[in-house]
Amino acid sequence: MAWSVHCKSMLGRGLAGLRRVNDLKVAACSFLMQHRTLSTKFPEFQSNPQLQTHDQIYKFSLENPDQFWSTLARSRLQWSTDFDTIKDCDINEGRIRWFLGGQLNASVNCVDRHLETHGDSTALIWEKDEPGTEEHVTYRQLSQMVNRIANMLKNHGVRKGDRVAIYLPTSPVAIACMLACARIGAVHSVVFAGFSAEALAGRILDAEAQTVITADEGVRGGRKIPLKKVVDEAVSQCSCVKRVFVYRRTGEGNLGKNDFSLDDEMAKESDICEPEVMESEELLFMLYTSGSTGKPKGIAHSTAGYLLYALMTQKHVFDYKVGERFGCVADIGWITGHTYVVYGPLLNGATTVLFESTPIYPDAGRYWEMTERLKLEHMYLAPTALRMLLKEGDDFVIKYNRSSLRKLGCVGEPLNHEAFEWYRDVVGGGRCDVIDTWWQTETGGICITPRPSEDGAPILPAMPMRPFYGIAPALVDQNGKEVEGNDVKGALCIKSVWPGMARTIYGDHPRFLNTYYNPYPGYYFSGDGARRTKDGYYQITGRMDDVLNVSGHRLGTAEIEDVLDDQEEVAESAVVGFHHEIKGEGIYAFVVLKGESDMNLDELATELRGMVKTRISSFAQPDKILFTPGLPKTRSGKIMRRILRKVAADKPDELGDTSTLFDPSIVEAIVTKHEMVYGKKA
Repeated sequence: MAWSVHCKSMLGRGLAGLRRVNDLKVAACSFLMQHRTLSTKFPEFQSNPQLQTHDQIYKFSLENPDQFWSTLARSRLQWSTDFDTIKDCDINEGRIRWFLGGQLNASVNCVDRHLETHGDSTALIWEKDEPGTEEHVTYRQLSQMVNRIANMLKNHGVRKGDRVAIYLPTSPVAIACMLACARIGAVHSVVFAGFSAEALAGRILDAEAQTVITADEGVRGGRKIPLKKVVDEAVSQCSCVKRVFVYRRTGEGNLGKNDFSLDDEMAKESDICEPEVMESEELLFMLYTSGSTGKPKGIAHSTAGYLLYALMTQKHVFDYKVGERFGCVADIGWITGHTYVVYGPLLNGATTVLFESTPIYPDAGRYWEMTERLKLEHMYLAPTALRMLLKEGDDFVIKYNRSSLRKLGCVGEPLNHEAFEWYRDVVGGGRCDVIDTWWQTETGGICITPRPSEDGAPILPAMPMRPFYGIAPALVDQNGKEVEGNDVKGALCIKSVWPGMARTIYGDHPRFLNTYYNPYPGYYFSGDGARRTKDGYYQITGRMDDVLNVSGHRLGTAEIEDVLDDQEEVAESAVVGFHHEIKGEGIYAFVVLKGESDMNLDELATELRGMVKTRISSFAQPDKILFTPGLPKTRSGKIMRRILRKVAADKPDELGDTSTLFDPSIVEAIVTKHEMVYGKKA
């Protein structure tokens, strides 16, 4: 019986009929709610009636991971040789291998396969530092750049498996260099072009890179950044480096004896370069991230698995549609830039924005002016930027037309309620999904996110909510036992394996196992804590190890302490994080001096900050430095950092058990000094 006829029949039966109509309406609504369409559909599964809802597909991805991922790998990647083994994984041993026997090339998948269908469409929009200045690069032009650089590298002796260090600002030539490495089978190691010469040298040496690619200068926020000068200082410490290619960004500076002009060398080369055939598990890139021991970790990602996961997450988390412009404003020196500026969008044939500037140059309207001018459908940025822009007021936002926006993403650190609501209501005008994502350098791509889901499913503030396909989160207690049920907390682990997982720490696989797999056998350990709400959604509570998250940048406390301890007046130091309204987490350094120092403490604090800036980066400088008579230590000599965290958080009444301290009076002295220098919060 048709719905309208059935309703008339019920209406003809009086009050009882009306109640029946209402009951049927409720039932119909319930049915529709349970059978809503997916936020982003799967063409591969449309003919299967058992795989039509988000819950069905998510469950299928966990229960049948081989079928799920192999179907997508064959459908969405271009292979020169099909794989014969879907996976060889043992999470207990930290062994992750996917699509064995398969062969492909990343640059072919990102560029070549799009040339026939939309080679003349825009691949890259370079939003240069100069306000209102943009450059468009088509897929065909990008292909020519990639091939020329690939030939240049080969003709200078770079071979398959060699590591190439890239120290460039976010720009078309930087993306072309990454893809050129992939084309010839070299492993790119992009280093954020804001790290110091010492930090850069450490990464070059660890990677044993013989080739460095940089620019004469970077330009950011109206200021010139002497990149070549930093590289020269770094390379002077690296006997492994044989050649440095220098891209002309400003035209300043001269070349040394082992330097080559990237522009001139490219011009000599053909724009045709046969791609290297790569095995699925051969390395695509390595990217350094901070560790709790002080030595940065070269996180290594393989080719096929990473490509598939980057493609899938960019498509399904953001519901990317062909022809849209994707505005991820991350730097390519971080994993967000790798996955959601470069690989994810290009694999999907998208137009991706390369943002060279800062959110506040020339003013706090920079993102939104760019959104209006470029007609962006997607914005993906860090909570730090949001909190900073929120304080500048709404006027910088509402003066620009943002009607093109569909999805608003966030990445790097937990997004607080106020910033979430401002992003949704002011920036998005209440129209756009706010997608607060959780993932890591080690995971390759987004792991927990409000989308994908059923179309129109609720999005709650301050939490990433739902696991992505193939991701099975687990909360584990301090005894290594999984915590079941809802409204519980624990260490955030993942008990499934997925293609995008990192394969190792370059040159140190034991450290890889000890960091991610040995703490909780049978699980991947993220280092973060999380809560599962009463409704079963996931909320990130922060780091559980000695790693800070400052403006979305991961910093090991040991890295900073090593620098501070090198000052001749300093006996020892301890660094902890504290809540920072703009950066999410600030850096608080407790410093103990050697006996009585004649040095002015303000001058010493300035010197210490300068040392950190020089040896690590400006964003690693401590926000607060407190000179103390000692540090709270156990009788075995271990620093009790939880006490320092409570002091930094202005919670001296919540220090907990201090019975194991060697000298409890030190804590009282630290609390008194903290309140005297920084004041007690009301």
